[in-house]
Amino acid sequence: MEIEIIEVKSRGQIFLPSDFREDIAEGDKLIIIKNDDQLILKKAKYIKNLEEDLIFAKRTEEAFRRYQKGEFIKMELDEFTEEASKW
Repeated sequence: MEIEIIEVKSRGQIFLPSDFREDIAEGDKLIIIKNDDQLILKKAKYIKNLEEDLIFAKRTEEAFRRYQKGEFIKMELDEFTEEASKW
């Protein structure tokens, strides 16, 4: 996973760092989804998976909140993979 901190300009504009633009070409359409305090940016051609993405975003947010509260479980990779496959 790549993480970058960007700044919102006065007119709401943002600059995507070049590493994040590698798979985006001029003219590509993007979708921005707001889910509570998350913003998800996705190529419009992948819209068919939107519902799955929203479910994943919600689960990720819930898991992060539990992690911040110290309510997380340690498990081996194969246990985690098995649990994640149920999602």
